[in-house]
Amino acid sequence: MPLLTRLRSARTADFTRLSTPARGGRPSAVLVLLGEDGPDEPDVLLLQRAATLRTHAGQPAFPGGAADPGDADAPATALREAEEEVGLDPTSVTVLTQLPQQWIPVSNFVVTPVLGWWHRPHPVHPREPAEVAHVTRIPFRELVDPDNRLQIRHPSGWVGPAFQLRGMLVWGFTAGVLATLLDMGGWSGPWPIDRIIDLPPTPPANTVPEPVTEATAAGHRTTDSPPAAGDQPP
Repeated sequence: MPLLTRLRSARTADFTRLSTPARGGRPSAVLVLLGEDGPDEPDVLLLQRAATLRTHAGQPAFPGGAADPGDADAPATALREAEEEVGLDPTSVTVLTQLPQQWIPVSNFVVTPVLGWWHRPHPVHPREPAEVAHVTRIPFRELVDPDNRLQIRHPSGWVGPAFQLRGMLVWGFTAGVLATLLDMGGWSGPWPIDRIIDLPPTPPANTVPEPVTEATAAGHRTTDSPPAAGDQPP
């Protein structure tokens, strides 16, 4: 509830330094899907793009993509894309709200993040391995761990928030949304903002994140997976 209350007055400027153009840009949406791994143990669903893609190769992201003509609105786009990418049952999600639109200049997408509550978790998996390599649920306790937080410096000079955990480097748009939501929801604590690394020229050699199986979907996370590790740059 503190997060939803804060989001009622949220602006694009709370999430990104880039203003959304009044015209142009390809409409798209992503699903920021929150679940719970037990009482007061929130988590978020992320996928990892396949390393062979021409764009965003190997990059962790929210499920989502471009709007189709038949989509009624941004939530319809986000849920459809999540179903196509990881087999998410749209009826298992309660749409809570839409976040302010954000412009991604490198792809000219105007993205609407859709905040959803996973009221009936179930197993999900990559439906198109050529596009999605892995899908996993990341507990907020790992996202707020100071050891997992840092900033990334893009070759353009842009610097923004990032998370390094479970063998993944989460940066750019996805990290910016997560960092803002953690702040707005009151989950964030002190972390070393002076820890800045240069963006690797190629996707890092990622370990395999924990899959969302019957056990983890039901809120009973296995423990044998390796614990570890804004804006979009212009």
